[in-house]
Amino acid sequence: MTTPPQGPPPAPEWAPEHEVTADAAAGLIGTRFPELAGAPVEPLAVGWDNTVFLVGGAWVFRFPRRRIAVPGVEREMAVLPAIAPRLPLPVPVPRFAAGPSEEFPWPFWGARMIPGRELADVAPRDEDRTDLAAQIGAFLRALHDPALAAEVGGGLPHDPMARADPAARAARTPPRLDSLVRLGVWARDPAVTGFLAEAGERRPPAGDPVIVHGDLHVRHLLLDPAGRAAGVIDWGDVCLADPALDLSIAYAGFSGAARAALLAAYGPVPPDREAAARVLALNLSATLAEWAASTGRGALLAEALAGIGRALAG
Repeated sequence: MTTPPQGPPPAPEWAPEHEVTADAAAGLIGTRFPELAGAPVEPLAVGWDNTVFLVGGAWVFRFPRRRIAVPGVEREMAVLPAIAPRLPLPVPVPRFAAGPSEEFPWPFWGARMIPGRELADVAPRDEDRTDLAAQIGAFLRALHDPALAAEVGGGLPHDPMARADPAARAARTPPRLDSLVRLGVWARDPAVTGFLAEAGERRPPAGDPVIVHGDLHVRHLLLDPAGRAAGVIDWGDVCLADPALDLSIAYAGFSGAARAALLAAYGPVPPDREAAARVLALNLSATLAEWAASTGRGALLAEALAGIGRALAG
């Protein structure tokens, strides 16, 4: 007979270690940046690693929720101002940057707001994503320029989460899928099982690393009211890595003619890179779906579950 576990269930991995309220954010911002003292502070978004506020209707401030996010915050402050002028879509450029203090133990920063809504919230039909996909392809082509990596990538780590390693990502995906089954939002699919088994035998793609966003999924693409790209946000995983990390969005967020448009705008993708990108697309989609199902985010759940299917689609 199995003895049931004692005590409360373990906290989910996205649970905050330090959660900042709007009132606390207003105090921290007003103290460090007097020109913003008294400006209204409104909650804007919450992720695994950061809590985000809109300040004075114009500035977006990001506060880490977990210690693991701190190096990414520091990389954002260092790298985004250097790469923003080279990219064809808006990205946040830190204007206000604060180091650790007695009031808050970690750095935080604020940038001019990029108007738009997350792709996951807009949820355009797959057949209406072609123009958007072409924009993302052109954006990634500029971001992955080897000259950009040579110019500003020297201090970045190399794929610290091994996201370009399909075997590593394949091994980490079944627990996510198991959780989706337990949550009652996904049914086991033999095609997914077979895909992961095959991926477990693959090696990382060959090629020189480039600057990558590192976590490019459907929450991090902002759309304007016409459904076109408005910006790319949340750069906490920026690093040097194989382009497959970012090309995963081609397989999680797009299919059919839209995916073809993205890849046409980007350029040739060799088979080993495509395979790694598809594995990561499945892994990220399953991870997002688990978080969405566990936290009541219905629109994101639908988009992430669709991403699991897209990752395997031709």
